Formats: sequence, C-alpha cells, structure tokens
Amino acid sequence: MRLKILYDNESEDGFVKGWGFSCLVETGKRKIMFDTGWDGNILLYNMERFGVNKEDIDTIVISHDHWDHMGGLTHILHPDVTVYVPNSFSRELKNEIKQKAGKVEATGPKNIAPDVFTTGEMGNKIKEQALLLKLNQGIVIITGCAHPGLENFIDAAADLGEPYGVIGGFHKFNDFECLNDISMIMPCHCTRYKDEIKTIFPDQYMECKAGQIIEL
Repeated sequence: MRLKILYDNESEDGFVKGWGFSCLVETGKRKIMFDTGWDGNILLYNMERFGVNKEDIDTIVISHDHWDHMGGLTHILHPDVTVYVPNSFSRELKNEIKQKAGKVEATGPKNIAPDVFTTGEMGNKIKEQALLLKLNQGIVIITGCAHPGLENFIDAAADLGEPYGVIGGFHKFNDFECLNDISMIMPCHCTRYKDEIKTIFPDQYMECKAGQIIEL
C-alpha cells in the first residue's frame, strides 16, 4: 500500500498547506480518499502535483462532518465514486451527496476494499469513523481528528490484528501510554501535543505534511 498526504496544516515544498486533513490510500488498482480538507482548490492543486485526477478516486471516506474534513468534497465528487459517511450526518447532507455520487452510511465496521476497513461511526458528542489498513506488520489506523479518543480507535483496530501505526489528527489525545507498542506514529493536522509525542517516541515519530508519500 502507498499513502499520499493530500492536505494538512503543513506542506512540503511545491505543495500548498491548509487547515484540515486528507489522505489518499492506494492499494492495488483502488484509490481511496480519506477526508477532503476544507479548501477544494488546495485539494485539487495538491492532487495535481501527485498526478491524481478526481476520476481516479473510486471511494471517499469522510471521518466526520466538520468543515475542515469535508469542505473539499464538492470539488471531487463524480458519478462513479462511492462516499462512506457516518450515519449521523444530516439527512439533507446525505441527500446532497446522493445526488452526485454513490452513498453508503457507515453505522458499524465495514470492509470497503481488500484489507481496508472503516470502524463505522464511534463516539458520543462528536461521532467519527476511522480507516483501518490491514498489513503484514499489523493494523494502521488513519484518523481525521480522533474526537472519540485515539485510544478507542486503537482498541477497535485490535479486533483485526495488532495495531502497528497511527496517522492523522489526534486532537487533544494525551494518554501517551497507549502508544507504547505502536511502531509508527504520525500526528497530523489538529494534534495538540505533537512536541510531547515527538519527545516521548523519537524513534517511532514521523512528521506529517501535505506532499508526503508513505510506503507500507
């Protein structure tokens, strides 16, 4: 599998940064986009830098209904893409998506591609889903903001196998002991305690910027 960071608060040279998050998962012939950032123009620009067209995307997974994770959605919808949204999205929003693309409501864990799963929506106040990638090394968890708690997404991943990596926004997560057995830690976007995580886990820590490619 190959991951491409399409949207983040920080960027590599030649890419544009913006508040939000988006990651492209390439597995076999499948291209799965997780979240879309806020500004669709930035998203499209960074996609172009990677040589990715919106028609190449066959699946989109939206973690939660905050603007910085789904704002770019209108720029990349097309009739042949399927969008996985949490069941808690408003009826109006789900109907809008349904007018332009396929729509699946993720209420629980679901296999959406070979070795690619969604947790389904989790949490109480802010409901959110994460993406789980099944590798030989273990399970890689991709999060939008981890509002339900990164530790809960790690627990959900353990149902598939040994958690191996975590990538994405960790928000206010500070239960650092949960990361002791994680081999790859890549905090992005809204993570409040990046410096602390980098200090505690210098060998596992990876910087996150739009324009990065991660080979798994």
